[in-house]
Amino acid sequence: MERLELHIDGMHCGSCAVGIQMLTSQMDGVKSSEVSYDKKVGTFEFDSSKTNKEQIIKAIEELGYKAS
Repeated sequence: MERLELHIDGMHCGSCAVGIQMLTSQMDGVKSSEVSYDKKVGTFEFDSSKTNKEQIIKAIEELGYKAS
């Protein structure tokens, strides 16, 4: 298991955070996904044999947010 913490720009409300959390939690290999609108941070635990940090970042950016 790996842990990834990302700063996420572009969230405008709590619904943005919920949308990111829902999308990433459904990704194969992602075991947990927590996104805080207030802190502009997402924390993800994932199985690196099934996904990687680049795929998680790409999924978030495809929703229209900037993850770093």
